[in-house]
Amino acid sequence: MNDSQALGRISAVVSENDVVLFMKGTPQFPQCGFSAAIAKTLSQLGVPFTPVNVLDDHAVRQGIKDYSSWPTIPQLYVQGEFVGGCDIVHEMHQSGELAQLLRDKGLL
Repeated sequence: MNDSQALGRISAVVSENDVVLFMKGTPQFPQCGFSAAIAKTLSQLGVPFTPVNVLDDHAVRQGIKDYSSWPTIPQLYVQGEFVGGCDIVHEMHQSGELAQLLRDKGLL
């Protein structure tokens, strides 16, 4: 997959799914602690999400960084909007802001 194809795939996944987590590994077998933390948070909230394992495709792994202008993975998207990486999502969860965002979007 080339860069253009990767960006097209990323755009399609983000626009076609309410909650998308670009992560290293899968929710069942995360390959980094940060990815595991966000997947666990979403599961605790009871929010269905679409995981995308960036380790499956180097073009997607780099492409998501270009797509969001955010240098790290994991990355969480809610209804097409970039929410943030692990630190931001963790802080939002601790403050109740993440649950409120999901309620406001009709996802909780």
